[in-house]
Amino acid sequence: MGLGSFIKKQFIDVLQWNEEVDGVLAWRYPMQDQEIQNGGVLVVRESQMAVFVNEGQIADVFGPGTHKLTTQTLPVLTNLKNWDKLFDSPFKSDVYYFSTRVQTGRKWGTPQPITIRDKDFDMVRVRAFGMYSYRVADPRLFFKEISGTREAYTRDEVEEQLRGILMATMASSLGSAQVPFLDMAANQALMAQQVKGDLATAFGRYGIGLDEFNVASVSLPEELQAALDERISAGMKGGMSADKMAGFTKYQAATAIPLAAQNEGGMAGIGVGLGAGVQLGQVMGQALGASLAPQAAPAAAAPAAPAEDSIEARLEKLKGLLDKGLITATDYDSTKAELLKKLLG
Repeated sequence: MGLGSFIKKQFIDVLQWNEEVDGVLAWRYPMQDQEIQNGGVLVVRESQMAVFVNEGQIADVFGPGTHKLTTQTLPVLTNLKNWDKLFDSPFKSDVYYFSTRVQTGRKWGTPQPITIRDKDFDMVRVRAFGMYSYRVADPRLFFKEISGTREAYTRDEVEEQLRGILMATMASSLGSAQVPFLDMAANQALMAQQVKGDLATAFGRYGIGLDEFNVASVSLPEELQAALDERISAGMKGGMSADKMAGFTKYQAATAIPLAAQNEGGMAGIGVGLGAGVQLGQVMGQALGASLAPQAAPAAAAPAAPAEDSIEARLEKLKGLLDKGLITATDYDSTKAELLKKLLG
């Protein structure tokens, strides 16, 4: 092999990255003792960017396309190297490729519960899980803040850093939200929307663009989960839109009656006497009537308490409770006997 052939092999005519290994976000072109031929070709594929770095300082950045390397296409590097306009010899420079493809379906989660400030419960400890997608948006920032001069920087390595950023941002974002945490936990899309904007800003400081972010599940402490389940159940029963707390109270009153009737021994078995048995019908009627009736004007005076029903009226209400399945036949018969005894003396 002649000397000319040996020297020729040391010149790089074409620079390109085929991304043979999946999951690599930054890759340094292997220069070794080689030099880049002036007038050589730089190939940057779609979903890639290339950066020339001179002695640790970022020079020129190239997007997708085929670029002929001259002093005109490398203006910053030309200035750093003090080349004149007639430069025509090989040169050395570190070249880094960056994959700008969207990294989809990346999982996130809270290994330990995170503490969030909440205006209803003061402090809440929660766990959450979901998916997100991201990409390298600014190779300059990504090189300076994360990947550096390493030969290769992988997706797993960057996600180790993103995990800490994500946890801190979520705690801060949800803690400063004006929406009660239970409402956001019941609407995971709302929670994701609350976090996504702040998270995109945090990722952007490192040259990373957040593409998608969603919350798949939220794990609450048992007492908060119970409160959330009751609120959801109350909302599903309807009639709760005017006032959530008032609606929740109506829901509890409405569900208390069938629960009492299901107890062993019926109403009598839990110590409900004649008066309480008749009043159950009044409670049911008031609870259902209040949920269906239009809201009264705020300035309207409260209605006077109704007079005590006659025995005949009580018997009619008692029969209505039986027909609706809210009391057992045994309860009906025993209470009816008591009422008839009072009526007949």
